[in-house]
Amino acid sequence: MDSYDVLVIGGGPAGYVAAIRAAQLGFKTACVDDFTRDGKPSLGGTCLNVGCIPSKALLDSSEKFEMIAHDVADHGITVDGLKMDLGRMLSRKTGVVDKLTGGIAYLFKKNKITSISGLGKLVRQDGEEWIVDAAGTEVKARNVIVATGSSPRELPLVPFGGHVVENSGALNFTEVPGKLGVIGAGVIGVELGSVWRRLGADVTILEALPGFLLAADDAIAKESLKQFKKQGLDFHFGVSITKVEQGDAGVTVTYTEKEQEVTAQFDKLIVSIGRVPHTAGLGADAVGLALDERGYVKVDSHYRTNLKGIYAIGDVIGGAMLAHKAEEEGVALAEQLAGQAGHVNYDVIPWVIYTSPEIAWAGLTEKAAKDAGHKVKTGQFPFSANGRALGHGDPRGFVKVVADADTDKLLGVHMVGPNVSELIGETVAIMEFGGSSEDLARTIHAHPTLSEVVKEAALAADKRALHM
Repeated sequence: MDSYDVLVIGGGPAGYVAAIRAAQLGFKTACVDDFTRDGKPSLGGTCLNVGCIPSKALLDSSEKFEMIAHDVADHGITVDGLKMDLGRMLSRKTGVVDKLTGGIAYLFKKNKITSISGLGKLVRQDGEEWIVDAAGTEVKARNVIVATGSSPRELPLVPFGGHVVENSGALNFTEVPGKLGVIGAGVIGVELGSVWRRLGADVTILEALPGFLLAADDAIAKESLKQFKKQGLDFHFGVSITKVEQGDAGVTVTYTEKEQEVTAQFDKLIVSIGRVPHTAGLGADAVGLALDERGYVKVDSHYRTNLKGIYAIGDVIGGAMLAHKAEEEGVALAEQLAGQAGHVNYDVIPWVIYTSPEIAWAGLTEKAAKDAGHKVKTGQFPFSANGRALGHGDPRGFVKVVADADTDKLLGVHMVGPNVSELIGETVAIMEFGGSSEDLARTIHAHPTLSEVVKEAALAADKRALHM
């Protein structure tokens, strides 16, 4: 029976990063993963295969299509006979995914990690080691890391299938839906709705909550919703879905909005109402692995479960279901196993929505900062006053800085605008080191760049913005 220092169950962002870091630290490491794509084993989990990476590839393609169709004339560029080859667009997306998932397989070989394709199941404890059924073969491991991720939550009224799809199905429509329904106005729903809206679909988004992006800063949520409505996305908030019926031609959704019953017909329906922990086949009940009332694996602050030698990280333990959060937990746990001080600062995890304009934030919103007892000061600066944004032809949105009025500590930064997914990083670094809005304002930013908007927002927190 093969024996390992560390065995990781799950090859998504949490699992494969934990395996790589453990191997770097000198542990004999294996990873067992049952994810398949097109009938073949494929490392990288949901993120690389049917989530983060393919969706961003399609977002980029659809943005280029819309830019050529509507925006390049302002640059003096005329395009006749514009056509879209959806098959080729999807093929490009698949090529990007293939390259990255293949890259993980290469990294496993480079770091001498044993990769096992199939289901990993906890079997029993044997002294200081655990016996794990790895794709039908029992192996031993001194430390087992559960990183099995999450799965899309189904709408209770209708299972996935046919014209009702989750994120992976929405990435592979063979033709552009005429009418597309989306249940859920969260990250996945808005991103995928944006893709197909740009390619020609009439998109309606139905959300049970009373407003848009309630976790974001109010100013960001308000501006984002305004921009998306201008693009033609049709939002309905505070709705209650009462019936979903599939037919040969599409889906009929009946819902209540403002006490009125509404019936809508869609060619396709994307359901994006959150994700649930994936523990099917893990053997948790058989070995007594503790789960909470929602099915997440229970862990302490060091990712230890109730069973000695078994740890858990990533989506399966709850919290922010973000690939970068999962990766950092993988690094932290591997370092803790090596006796180092691995740590994740959950207070400054960046959130990003890759729409157009992009949305990004980290730290506390203005409201959350006030609720936490801070005396707050804020600064805001628009992209419309930035030379690079104007040169790009995309002056939408702004950056908002939230700081403590007494100490000047930077508490949060919130952005909507071009490329803000890349701009949020420097603010996270400053918050990670407990920096101030003054630190951000005094840092030299290259001119002309979009990043100057971040600097100006920090200056605005002290009412001394220079270019507005």
